[in-house]
Amino acid sequence: MQVPSSTVAGGGPSGKDIAGHEFLAFTLGSEEYGIDILKVQEIRGYEAVTRIANAPEFIKGVINLRGIIIPVVDMRIKFNLGTPVYDQFTVVIILNIAGRVMGMVVDSVSDVTTLTPEQVKPAPEMGTAFGSDYLIGLGTIDQRMLILVDIDKLMSSADMGLIESLAT
Repeated sequence: MQVPSSTVAGGGPSGKDIAGHEFLAFTLGSEEYGIDILKVQEIRGYEAVTRIANAPEFIKGVINLRGIIIPVVDMRIKFNLGTPVYDQFTVVIILNIAGRVMGMVVDSVSDVTTLTPEQVKPAPEMGTAFGSDYLIGLGTIDQRMLILVDIDKLMSSADMGLIESLAT
């Protein structure tokens, strides 16, 4: 059963609020994650970035996207998931968060999937690379499990420093 999009609450998403939505599935290391497809502007192959002096290590630098300079965050570095390897599968997901455009480097993207309410489980409380504040829940598709990330909260968090620092 699909949940009509009109039933989605205006506040922070819960498992029930996001069920029936489409998620872009991507990998970081051996784990598969999902983010709301509506936050994704486009997906690009990884290209060299221009490094910014004194930027945190996880901010790879900036790229020129059709005349707009956007910051690019490497999620493997951000969440200490080993040394990133950039190959033909590495992609930059271009996101539009709170009116700001930014890039997120991930190992690969696999597909877009729609989750029903029965497929979304609450995230367990545990020490994960993503703090539980940024987890919406776990999506289960047959034998696959997607870690559903609240990309708005993650990218606008104080430790990322992207939204506030770009706004000034």
